[in-house]
Amino acid sequence: MLTNVTPKSEFNARQNLKWLFILRNMLILAASLLVIISVYGLNIKLPEEQLWLVVVSIISVNMYTSMRLQTEDPVSELEIFSQLTTDVLGIAAFMYLTGGASNPIIWVFLLPLIVTAIMLPQSYAWYMVVLTTSMYTILIAYNIPLPSIEPHMPDPAQLHPDMAHYSMLLNAYAAGDRHYYDLHMFGMWFGFVFSAGLVAFFVVELAKTLKIQERSLAIARENALRDERVVALGTLAASAAHDMGTPLGTIAIVAHELRQEYPLHRFPDLHEQIDIMQEQLDRCKKALSVMSASAGEIRAESGRIMRVTAYIDDVINLWRTQKSTVKLNFFIDPDNVDEAEIIAERTLTHALINILNNAADASGDNRKGIEFHAFWDLRLMHIKIRDYGPGFPPEMLESAGRKPLISKKHGLGVGLFLTYSTIYRLGGTIRLYNAEPHGACVEITLPLLHAEVNEEENSING
Repeated sequence: MLTNVTPKSEFNARQNLKWLFILRNMLILAASLLVIISVYGLNIKLPEEQLWLVVVSIISVNMYTSMRLQTEDPVSELEIFSQLTTDVLGIAAFMYLTGGASNPIIWVFLLPLIVTAIMLPQSYAWYMVVLTTSMYTILIAYNIPLPSIEPHMPDPAQLHPDMAHYSMLLNAYAAGDRHYYDLHMFGMWFGFVFSAGLVAFFVVELAKTLKIQERSLAIARENALRDERVVALGTLAASAAHDMGTPLGTIAIVAHELRQEYPLHRFPDLHEQIDIMQEQLDRCKKALSVMSASAGEIRAESGRIMRVTAYIDDVINLWRTQKSTVKLNFFIDPDNVDEAEIIAERTLTHALINILNNAADASGDNRKGIEFHAFWDLRLMHIKIRDYGPGFPPEMLESAGRKPLISKKHGLGVGLFLTYSTIYRLGGTIRLYNAEPHGACVEITLPLLHAEVNEEENSING
């Protein structure tokens, strides 16, 4: 189900590389237009051959990217960052040939930084800040000046003797211009570093927020699909409870008649079997009544506040009535908080018993039995149930909790799906995995009532 609602990281990486290919094509087009306009339109003397060599180099990198997109090899974040680094070096070469830091379009260094902040994790964005700032700093000292900003000073030898006294003034003005020019360059450099830092922080945070929202939306969609299945199962359960009431009642009447027709002193074995049948009938009736009353809705009256220790004892004792012969290894943290309380909801109890039954069925005749680990604090309770059976099949680990399984292989079926729904509805989490060297584990985390009460009291007092 998740494959329909959540994008995979490999798909995102390949899409990012495709967008990088498109953006580089736009960069190539813009650089070519600038060279043509500057050289042939504005008659600015530039090292044209070297500039076209840089453009061709960027084109060759983009051709490689195009061929890379045709392959099926996975795209990594490091590969995308390497290509962005290549773009920064190409931009630096272009800036070096066109005035360096004094070029009016020196801000173009911000583009790969913005792309990095959007596509990659925050650490890569700060690496890009260091790289672009270093390139900018180097270009201040090493560059081929643009003709339009080269200092134009008159030749003192060509001045008239009467104008010689202006020579010192011209030199003074030239020194002042150079001083203000240096201040201007430092201001541009400082503005770039400051802008790069802001981009690396705010754009990364914005991208992170969007990813969190996308993930939350995907989880909401998955929960909605799961809830739809739960409602459908609840409707079918209520219908099944209604349909099975009559045959169970008929069986109960037949059992009663058999008990009356065959005396106990003459047929003790038959009465023992009738007692077993009557006990199972009572269990079926109780289960169907609960199913019919609570299918498709959450019943507030089905839960009560209990101490965690007492609730765990009740769950284990109730499970023992069904699996009295299974060995259970019980592990409780001795440092647990006695004041912790939980809402003992009926659906949660059935969920835990369902997991214990599945573990018992999976272990079979294994002498180790099953393990029940529990520890908690004032906020959360952690439960781990382990069996020593064959473990979970890979397909079960992928789809467990997202949809009911078609077959009840290894003792797992619709019950596991309903268990997932119950745990998530109560604000908890559940995780399935295979243990070493064999067996399976189910880890459950549930919020406790003590934490919720404290939060409500704090909000009222605040």
